[in-house]
Amino acid sequence: MAKPIKFAHVLFSTRRFDDMVAWYKNVFEATIVHQDPAVAFLTYDDENHRFGFANLDALRPEPMKEAGKAETGVNHLSYTYANLGDLLGVYERLRDQGIKPYWPVHHGMTLSFYYLDPDGNRIELQVDCFDSEASFAFMKSDAFSENPIGVSFDPDELIERYRNGASEEELLRRPEGPMADIPAAHGVT
Repeated sequence: MAKPIKFAHVLFSTRRFDDMVAWYKNVFEATIVHQDPAVAFLTYDDENHRFGFANLDALRPEPMKEAGKAETGVNHLSYTYANLGDLLGVYERLRDQGIKPYWPVHHGMTLSFYYLDPDGNRIELQVDCFDSEASFAFMKSDAFSENPIGVSFDPDELIERYRNGASEEELLRRPEGPMADIPAAHGVT
């Protein structure tokens, strides 16, 4: 059974975007890998990002009014698997138990499945698509600036391609397509 090889990052939803970015940058002596009005990604080591920030003022100007739902704070925690085969095996095991991701998305630097736990906390299970150097380069590219969210994909179609012998390099390449819609379950739209 495959287990994650590392904790990857935490993403925060915030209405104090500039303050949060500055605080984490200062406390962790982190560098900004990418920042635009809606999102920012920071790191302090060779991981492409250890902290992500979703600017709710840009993404959802009207505050949520649902009782019992926290609007700001931890959006999700992310865990990395050693390779695509391990991640797809976990996906299949969970799918067969009736646990399906609410959002399969190819971010470009990672291929990710987002799940909700029984309390509604969001967990990202991912595999890196590049080594650290290439990952940083991708996040600083025009392609990432134009689409920092990623592209949706069908997990079962990906598994079929994997089983039919497509290379891991081919399967980890971000597909062409429009920017993925962020599902409501992700808490930032």
